Amino acid sequence: MNGGLLVAGTTSDAGKSVVTAGICRWLVRQGVKVAPFKAQNMSLNSFVTRDGAEIGRAQAMQAQACRVEPTAHMNPVLLKPGGERSSQVVLLGRPVGEMTARGYHGGRQERLLGTVLDSLAELRSSYDAVICEGAGSPAEINLRRTDIVNMGIARGAGLPVLVVGDIDRGGVFASFFGTVALLAPEDQALVAGFLVNKFRGDVSLLEPGLEMLHGLTGRRTYGVLPFRHGLGIDEEDGLRVSLRGTVRESVVAPPVGEDVLRVAVCAVPLMSNFTDVDALAAEPGVVVRFVDRPEELSDADLVVVPGTRGTVRALEWLRERGLADAIVRRVAEERPVLGICGGFQLLGERIEDEVESRAGHVNGLGLLPVRVRFAREKTLTRPVGEALGEHVEGYEIHHGVAEVAGGEPFLDGCRVGRTWGTHWHGSLESDGFRRAFLREVAAAAGRRFVPAPDTSFAALREEQLDRLGDLIEHHADTDALWRLIESGAPQGLPFIPPGAPA
Repeated sequence: MNGGLLVAGTTSDAGKSVVTAGICRWLVRQGVKVAPFKAQNMSLNSFVTRDGAEIGRAQAMQAQACRVEPTAHMNPVLLKPGGERSSQVVLLGRPVGEMTARGYHGGRQERLLGTVLDSLAELRSSYDAVICEGAGSPAEINLRRTDIVNMGIARGAGLPVLVVGDIDRGGVFASFFGTVALLAPEDQALVAGFLVNKFRGDVSLLEPGLEMLHGLTGRRTYGVLPFRHGLGIDEEDGLRVSLRGTVRESVVAPPVGEDVLRVAVCAVPLMSNFTDVDALAAEPGVVVRFVDRPEELSDADLVVVPGTRGTVRALEWLRERGLADAIVRRVAEERPVLGICGGFQLLGERIEDEVESRAGHVNGLGLLPVRVRFAREKTLTRPVGEALGEHVEGYEIHHGVAEVAGGEPFLDGCRVGRTWGTHWHGSLESDGFRRAFLREVAAAAGRRFVPAPDTSFAALREEQLDRLGDLIEHHADTDALWRLIESGAPQGLPFIPPGAPA
């Protein structure tokens, strides 16, 4: 078997990432050696492979669904937004420079098609099947000429395409039909059919519409996936401003002790790897909220200042909103604060940045004895160490080089009183360390909170991926899906006018 499939979507957030992960987990349970692939990813949530390459976290999680180690070939192009109009371009796991959207789509993207096709070919030579994820919609007619992630990669590699639609948003039939009808004949020939995502209710009421859709397009629907809470894998994009106050989904189990523990995460601009707090939200009795007002820190037992692609900009934002003063007051009152990566940097005394913001010397909040200098070379490592008497693993993604001049050692950073700072992402996924850290936070906050003794974050991840595999196995036509992956798109699929504009 040397199969492949591109999972496209009618829109962003239609469910492409979770469907791709679900298909991967279903296949690996059938004994298929499978790998994920996304040619181009725009995300501030990234991960470091064992050989020091930076890729999107969604592809790292999809690799876990496949039970294989992630590699740079699984996400050869990663775009990390640095503002409204520019992004850092990461090619095969290494940053190669900043580029505006106009510059990227004006020619650079087209030249990368060979690179992404080579990465896909490398994976296909090593695996029985490769399940590819698209981006946005394949019918973005203004971008089709330079597309390397949707129909560009499908046509270049001869992949069949399954289009996912989120029916919970409404308009899914129009979205399916319109997506196909705006593609060129050569692209339409690869679109095999549809998959309905997030359906609530009686499927029999939907079936007449699916039959009519088949009559209109000549394409079948490969499954109707029911709506399920808590099935998202690591999101590609940072939280939108409108999500202020959003609570991270957490387990339903009640707290082990008498109290809950409240965690407030500052929703800084260009927030990166906010998935760091997922391990906290997985603990019974821990409530995690994203906030952007100083009064929302008052009842928090722990304040987390997360990573950001714009440390100086985040610092200015904290000061403008009064959050900086609120954090300084917390520290003076010896109330717990944790800074991670960019959040660690801005807690320090001074930042020298001629790389990210090019702001030169900027005073930090002065809460940790740390000075940070931004280097042009990015640090990409998978460190292992010990803190609070427990084994810890993490990963580092940063340009800032920290000079620590005091405090107690804490991972690669330091601790002063009840203020901690580290560059390590993912450290809270180490179960023993997370429990030890939460016990210290609870004691400092005067809460009778007790960490659950048996919460395994890795096991919860595996359960989540198995649930995604179950969705595909129980609610998709897996025999038809298998034929699609193995044999490609059916022959003779009809053209749906008008097609792509000239």
